[in-house]
Amino acid sequence: MIEFENNMQKETIIISLGGSLVVPEQIDINFLRSFKACLEKYFDVKKFFIIVGGGKTARNYQNAISEFGANDIDKDWIGIRATKLNAEVVKQVFSKNVFPEIITNPTKKVSTEKNIIIGSGWQLFKKPQEVNIVVGAGWKPGWSTDYDAVLIAKNHKAKTIINLTNIDYVYDKNPKEFPDAKPLKEINWKDFREMVGLEWSPGANKPFDPVASKMAEKLGIKVVSINGHKLENLDNFLNNKEFIGTTIQ
Repeated sequence: MIEFENNMQKETIIISLGGSLVVPEQIDINFLRSFKACLEKYFDVKKFFIIVGGGKTARNYQNAISEFGANDIDKDWIGIRATKLNAEVVKQVFSKNVFPEIITNPTKKVSTEKNIIIGSGWQLFKKPQEVNIVVGAGWKPGWSTDYDAVLIAKNHKAKTIINLTNIDYVYDKNPKEFPDAKPLKEINWKDFREMVGLEWSPGANKPFDPVASKMAEKLGIKVVSINGHKLENLDNFLNNKEFIGTTIQ
């Protein structure tokens, strides 16, 4: 089980970070700087697991290998590798406060401290440094990084997952295909799962993974979907203020 061994007084926040926010076409440096600044303000009172998705990068690779007969397991593995690449970028963004490894197994135990070497000459010694961020990526074929986020929330008894996407709300149907699609500020798990279906497939572009949704409903976990391009809403949510987004519970 992944768990923080220290700083237990801090609230644990789980963030499922859409890969297309990190790399929409190329790596979005401005987003990453703003994301870092948003979270840093809460390091005194919160600690964060950030599970990074593959996004468009993963889908581009999956579509390419599909042309050459790749099956779902093949597409899953290449998608997982894309999540790891995106996660390496996010880890570097938080380099001074981050756990030194990318977590790919959401059941692995980690510590909130890493040792840094300070001093010079013969006076070198180790000093523990607090870790506020743990970055994770995809684990194994058959499920998404949303599912990994739910597993981590389960292990840490966290009851809320922030799902950072590139839209303001979850809609009752795909707004790209249906101009009359309606934004939803709130929706229960039963209705949400009926809307997104029961199965997940590699590269599927859904508001939240159907398999992860089933487990989240069973565990009583709330998912809050927020547009990562408007980080003031993430800030508002973390500060218990009104925000624009969709709550699924």
